[in-house]
Amino acid sequence: MKAKKGEIIMTVTIGLICFVLTYVMFMQFKVVEETDITQIENARESDLREKLASWTEKYEDVEQKLTESKQRLEEYNERKIANQETTELVEKELEQARQLVGITDVKGAGVVVTLEDDNDSEDGIITSLNLRDLVEALRLAGAEAISINDIRVINMTEIVDTDAILVNTEKVASPYVVKAIGDQKYLESALNTKTTGYIDTMIRSGKKVTLERENNIKIYKYNKELNVKYLNDEGE
Repeated sequence: MKAKKGEIIMTVTIGLICFVLTYVMFMQFKVVEETDITQIENARESDLREKLASWTEKYEDVEQKLTESKQRLEEYNERKIANQETTELVEKELEQARQLVGITDVKGAGVVVTLEDDNDSEDGIITSLNLRDLVEALRLAGAEAISINDIRVINMTEIVDTDAILVNTEKVASPYVVKAIGDQKYLESALNTKTTGYIDTMIRSGKKVTLERENNIKIYKYNKELNVKYLNDEGE
C-alpha cells in the first residue's frame, strides 16, 4: 500500500514538472511569435549604419585636417628653404660687395710689383703718376683688390705728390710694393706686353721695377671712413 502511494506521489510530481516545463516553453514560443524579428534586425542595421556613417565622417574630417597640416608643413618648409637660400645669397653678395669696396681683409693669388727709386738718376725717381698708372693697368687687367705698401686702394683712393707720395693721405716711401689679387695670367700678361706694357715702359724710362707671382697675397681692408657726399639714390 505504501509502495503504491509513493508511486502516485512520484507520478504526480513528474506530471507537475512536465506541466511547468510545457508552460514555460509555451510562453517562450509566444514571446518569440510576438517579437518582430525583422524590426530587430532593421533596428540593428540602422544603428550600425548610423555608427558607420559617424565614424566615416570623423575619419574623413581627421584625414582632411591631416592633409591640410601636411600642406601647411610643406609650404612652411618651402618658404623656410627659400628664405634660407635668399638669405645665403644676400649674405654672399653682401660679402662680395664688402670685399670689392675694400672694407674687409682679403687674400688670394695674384702678382706683386715692386718699384724702387734710383737715386743716382733723376728719371729713376718713382712718382705718384707711376703708381696711378700701375693701379689703372691692374684694374683694367681684372684685379679684384690692390694695395700699395699695405694701404688698400679703392675707387676713392687719392695718390698724390707732396713732399712725399700720399696714398689715402698716408705717406709711402720707396720701395713701393704694389699687391694685386686676380687672375695671375691676365695680370702678368697685361703688365708684360712688349713695348707698350707697363713693365717695359717703366724700364725704358730708367725706373727699377720687378714683377712676381704669389699664391697667397694678403691685402688689408680700407682703414679710413667711407664718406659719400654727392651720391644720392635715383629716386630721391
